[in-house]
Amino acid sequence: MSDILENRQQGKLHKLFDSNFLDYTSYVIRERAIPDIDDGLKPVQRRILQTLHNMDDGRFHKVANVVGETMKLHPHGDQSIFAALVNLANKGYLVDRQGNFGNIFTGDQASAPRYIECRLSPLARETLFNKDLTEFVDSYDGRMQEPVSLPARLPMLLMLGAEGIAVGMATKIMPHNFRELLKCQIKYLNGKKFTLYPDFPRGGIVDVSTYDHGNGRLRCRARIEKVDDKTITVTELPYNLTTQSLIDSVEKAAKTGKIKITSINDYTAEEVEVEIKLPRGVHADETIDALYAFTDCEVSISPNLVVIRDNMPCIVQTEEVLAHNTDKLLRDLEKELVIERGRLLDRLHARKLEQIFIEERLYKEIEEKISYKAVISTIRQALFPFADELIRKVTKEDIERLLEIRIKRISRYDINKQQKEIRAIEKAIATIETHLLDMVDFTKKIIEALLKKYGKLFPRKSKLKQFDEVNARAAALSNINVAYHRESGFMGSKVKVENKRKDLELTCSEYDRILLIFKNGLYKVINVADKVFVGSDLLWMGLVDNDLVFNVIYRSGLENLTYGKRFKMPRFIINREYRLFPEHKRSVIQMLVMGNKEIRARISLVPSSRARYNAIEIDMDDFLLKGASAKGKRISNRVVRRVSNITGKPRKKTPVMPSLPGLSLEIKEES
Repeated sequence: MSDILENRQQGKLHKLFDSNFLDYTSYVIRERAIPDIDDGLKPVQRRILQTLHNMDDGRFHKVANVVGETMKLHPHGDQSIFAALVNLANKGYLVDRQGNFGNIFTGDQASAPRYIECRLSPLARETLFNKDLTEFVDSYDGRMQEPVSLPARLPMLLMLGAEGIAVGMATKIMPHNFRELLKCQIKYLNGKKFTLYPDFPRGGIVDVSTYDHGNGRLRCRARIEKVDDKTITVTELPYNLTTQSLIDSVEKAAKTGKIKITSINDYTAEEVEVEIKLPRGVHADETIDALYAFTDCEVSISPNLVVIRDNMPCIVQTEEVLAHNTDKLLRDLEKELVIERGRLLDRLHARKLEQIFIEERLYKEIEEKISYKAVISTIRQALFPFADELIRKVTKEDIERLLEIRIKRISRYDINKQQKEIRAIEKAIATIETHLLDMVDFTKKIIEALLKKYGKLFPRKSKLKQFDEVNARAAALSNINVAYHRESGFMGSKVKVENKRKDLELTCSEYDRILLIFKNGLYKVINVADKVFVGSDLLWMGLVDNDLVFNVIYRSGLENLTYGKRFKMPRFIINREYRLFPEHKRSVIQMLVMGNKEIRARISLVPSSRARYNAIEIDMDDFLLKGASAKGKRISNRVVRRVSNITGKPRKKTPVMPSLPGLSLEIKEES
């Protein structure tokens, strides 16, 4: 019985945890981390902007005061509000700053909130707020009202960008250029196709070849300028990188030997300027490639466009977001016009009532009335003949408004001025009616006006350019000496050469791979190591290079015949052993030369009393390029005694030796 009760309690506890966790997850996703698709803002940003609007008097406010007022709407601490306000202000669109708000280039922090000031920018005042279109709800404590969403006229989500980590999901939305966004809105209204690409406040060079409409992958580079062969300067930074983090990555690469520098200095103020000095023997062009390969001068970004739409998180594309924002702008503008038309009609109705009431002297008919009810009834009856001139039916509120007119105003009534005002109102109503007939054209005019007024303030900062992937092996410094000690059979960077005639040595980088070829035809590729045993039978070692051509002459122990072949750098798996010819204890390589042309060999044959010659010379260029495992062509039916490589240009051709099956060689005169 106790076990049953315990299981029931555990079941209730699990349900309680599940329910509370789902509530928490939903709250974090919708109320903290993920922005809304309508106005592009997270709740804390929306509350900051609404607070600035409530406080707005045209002058700057202490940030500490703004944070304090925002806490009436935001249920979290002041530090989160302050950080969000500084971040919003540094984007440069919606908040004007006064004082030290930090530096997005160097990563310097803002001053304390009591020392700096802010206010809404003219762009924010003009495009973000309209009480008639805003839905308000109670704040967390019920004392104030806060907006559900701001009726923004701008595509704020794409303009500002956003990053946030929720429970089980995250968003990473790239910022875009103000002018390009508005121009694409006009294209959308015209029914044309458009494409959007990010624009970063720190500038840089962006490769969008693998960008997928707000998702996919971006590669962003710092802009590096060559001052002279020993000095280079970083003038723009990749996305979300500061000069300090860039310098740290460069110094780390220098310590690990990937690049060589003399000094690095940060002269950044209003613009980025990081100067890198190079030592003797190191050139700027090579170092720039190495900086892109081994430091944060090039970063990879993985955007993830997750937003809240219809109160639910979803993944969308940039063009879809802009279309949604533009459609919403058209609907909002239509609502504004309808509301404004209603207000103008009310004003026109009131002005005409006032005109009739005063010009027709209807006020005289109530001079002898002794009851309020009789006064109302008399005015209503007096206005009845003028019903066709009025906008709508006369209400009790209209009559009460007429009765509130003072005698002083009636005595100074200006008929011409009243007529002029009525005509102005009628003209404004006619203009609105015209706009309502073609809302697409009106919306385009609103966007074009914003573009003309504010477009010059926001030029594109990032340059779009497709660039090739930097080859880390090619950019790495060749600063590692790898040696092979034949007597001990060891090779590596910690092995020293003792006998220059027998031992082998090469210089490479840590990214290089080394090809080893042994006398018995075995070969394999290994990584650069400190010390590794390979045996005393190593014939050749060199760096892997796809352009290498190998010229090999070997003796097959099974047949006691000699073959020749040419092949390019073979494909391989690291540390796996391969063979150039079948394994046999008497099989051995007799000549191995690198080169793709003018490679010649002298073949000394075992003397024979019947032979007219005991040596031949062959051009390896006559052999076709085949795979490394190909058998090759037979050199001669006779036993080969010795093979030697001949350098220099080919000599004059001499009479041809009798053909062997599958091979045609020329006979060279002996010197």
